[in-house]
Amino acid sequence: MRIGLLGTGTWAERVHAPALAEHPGIEFAGVWGRRPEAAAALGEKYGVPAHAGRTDLDRLLAEVDAVSIALPPTVQADLAVRAAEAGCHLLLDKPVALTVPDARRVVEAAGAHRVASVVFFTVRFGGEQLPWIEEQAAVGGWFTGRSDWLGSVFAPDSTSAYAASQWRKDKGALWDVGPHALSVLLPVLGDATAVTAVPGPLDTVHLVLRHVGGASSTLALSLTAPVSGGGTAMELRGESGTVRLPERGEGPHAAFHRALDALATAARTGEAHPCSAAFGLRTVEILAAAERSLAAGTTVEV
Repeated sequence: MRIGLLGTGTWAERVHAPALAEHPGIEFAGVWGRRPEAAAALGEKYGVPAHAGRTDLDRLLAEVDAVSIALPPTVQADLAVRAAEAGCHLLLDKPVALTVPDARRVVEAAGAHRVASVVFFTVRFGGEQLPWIEEQAAVGGWFTGRSDWLGSVFAPDSTSAYAASQWRKDKGALWDVGPHALSVLLPVLGDATAVTAVPGPLDTVHLVLRHVGGASSTLALSLTAPVSGGGTAMELRGESGTVRLPERGEGPHAAFHRALDALATAARTGEAHPCSAAFGLRTVEILAAAERSLAAGTTVEV
């Protein structure tokens, strides 16, 4: 599979590009960026053609089988639709988009042009987390779940490489780490039927979800937690007792390799992956409902 990389920022440089260059079943076929100089630098580093601008994007899409998108969600949907219309399979980042209509456009384009899609939720492709999620989903009988995603990207003493991310500043933890929490809770507890959102300090938000199977879950999300008090955790309680999500023993690089494998399999078999664009759309619908709940101060049906 020939894959083109769309994006030249920190996430593209640290995760997407090296994995595309190393993966034995992938041919890294080119990079496109909104900044020509950044695209040229990344292309030179990996010995692949660099593209910039609309004409060059069309040229890259015509030369590849799939695209790996490492761009802000403010622009991802439009590019994903263009790639699908060009017949390219889609490896997307979370969140798929920042509005439900935009996320739905991606799903509709992928379906209309019969291209495979995978959304890179890092935890869902973790070496220890993926089998754990599948195991708990099979066990069932869960009464409640708790998920804490307390990041420190914008804490005063943060050294995060993503502190300059404008869309994260604008949308906060709900849209940045909220998709991660949902990507674990939904396959285990079932789809959400209602959400209640309450604001916490700074960008922190607390969610309560009702799930189709009768279980409930709580989420604590932040990008402004003190560095000394940040961290992630997930706990499930039910008929089988109490279990906790294993800590990540690897970085996103290894998980991205598994996402590439998943896209290749979906493209070959025609079978939708559990983390397809349709699942990405569902997480966007829930996050949008949470925003409405924050504004209205009440529970919102999803």
